[in-house]
Amino acid sequence: MTISVGTGIGLALARLVSRHRSSVGPRWPSKRIAALHRLPIRSVLAARCALRCAPMAARSLRHLIGDATLGIRRAFGVVGSGNFHFTNGLIDGGVQFVAARHEGGAATMADAYARMSGEVAVVSVHQGCLTNAITGIGEAAKSRTPLLVVSGETADSASNFYMDQDGLARSVGAVSLRLRSAATALADTRAAYALALRDRRTVLLNLPLHIQSETLERGQLASVDPVAALARPQAAPQSIEALAELLKTAERPVFIAGRGGRGTAARAALLALADDVGALLAEGAVAKGLFAGQPWAIDVAGGFSSPLTAELIAGADVVVGRGSALNMWTTGHGRLLGKDVRLVQVGLDVEAIGRNRTVAPGIVGDVAATAQATSERLRTQGHRRRGYRTPQLQRIDAAILWRDTPYDDTGTTAKIDPRTLSIVLDDLIPTDRVVGVDSGNFMGYPSMYLRVPDENSFAFTQAFQSIGLGLATSIGTALAQPGRFPVVIGGPCREGLSHASHSLLCAEAMVRLRVVSNLEDFPCSINCICLP
Repeated sequence: MTISVGTGIGLALARLVSRHRSSVGPRWPSKRIAALHRLPIRSVLAARCALRCAPMAARSLRHLIGDATLGIRRAFGVVGSGNFHFTNGLIDGGVQFVAARHEGGAATMADAYARMSGEVAVVSVHQGCLTNAITGIGEAAKSRTPLLVVSGETADSASNFYMDQDGLARSVGAVSLRLRSAATALADTRAAYALALRDRRTVLLNLPLHIQSETLERGQLASVDPVAALARPQAAPQSIEALAELLKTAERPVFIAGRGGRGTAARAALLALADDVGALLAEGAVAKGLFAGQPWAIDVAGGFSSPLTAELIAGADVVVGRGSALNMWTTGHGRLLGKDVRLVQVGLDVEAIGRNRTVAPGIVGDVAATAQATSERLRTQGHRRRGYRTPQLQRIDAAILWRDTPYDDTGTTAKIDPRTLSIVLDDLIPTDRVVGVDSGNFMGYPSMYLRVPDENSFAFTQAFQSIGLGLATSIGTALAQPGRFPVVIGGPCREGLSHASHSLLCAEAMVRLRVVSNLEDFPCSINCICLP
């Protein structure tokens, strides 16, 4: 039995995605919401094509998906003729498809979903519509989100859909690949997925229309092997030795964990090493919540740092960035770093080492593996010291957060101080929450005052600092963490930009509560989305 290449690619991705186990564990939405995403695409064109493609779509291939508890499998997109067969293949393969009204919303939902779930997410778009999705794609690429964008493509330069999709994707940092032929289609798809998963890259997979219309044998799908994540390497022995020697002499060490330090393995390894050397633990904004509840955690480093956090980082003699770019935001334009501080950077991205700040040493290696190896070396030498964790710093627990910092309330009978509002919301909203933040003047207060339970609870799509991504960000986050209370941080001027996502809110029967605060000339709104 033959099926179209487009349908086969969707079925193949369903097989690949379903076999990848999430690093944060399976988190399924309610049965009601899951059922919504299994509904067929509703349009006259869809109905006609579904009837024509049903025999080819091979619903009997569901057994190829494997154990459905192995991970979250979800795709986002807007369907047109150029990606219809592919999207139907995803759905027939068991992937839950979230239909958006606009490609930009779909890309940002998928970006946030991938970040908060630990899964590779898929975006499906029609040829020529990549322009609508490019802001979300750029945000994902700059954030090293494992995302696979699948787009129809026309090779006919006379077509009104023709454009340089390769050049557009690469201009914002994404990798662009394409199906070479029907014979290589499944292998090309697997390679694109593997690149997204293993290198944490945003990958555009172009599906030329003339190749999509060709056929392949259904039995070929059995040859698509699952893609396993590769073990991440620890740093070279000499780098481990140099870091261990530096930490042995450090009196006031501080670790700053970034995107590369997220996850249970990295957290455990960093906590153990910090205990060995007496380090304080800070987070970049993209890793907010990573050390939540830890006694020597000092919250977020950078522009969102509380006065005490800034004081402690500035007082450090050794600062180690763990999976952090140490950019101007994380270092407060360098003002958070003391004059004589030794700055170290650990991460897998060679190009990121020393790019923003001079570091010595710069260490290439996985954050978790490198921290664990450093701990083992120190322990074999019998090294353990108090470091920065002096009795005088017992005040951390009571004074490290912004909500614990005294301030003069400037509220009146007509206005409420945004700090007061943020503290009240922090007390009112359930603690098991997920927070998505839009970009703008308003973003500081909720980002500084709202606590989150872990790093998978704070979606910060700010790599592009493009306004209007907040609502889509929060929808993707809510779908990734369905058991938590979702909160959207965004301004009313952004509601129009986010309108593409509103229909999904209605489709999911989400309840929205809006609290509007006027920051003088910069109004903002805080929207709480509650999933049933």
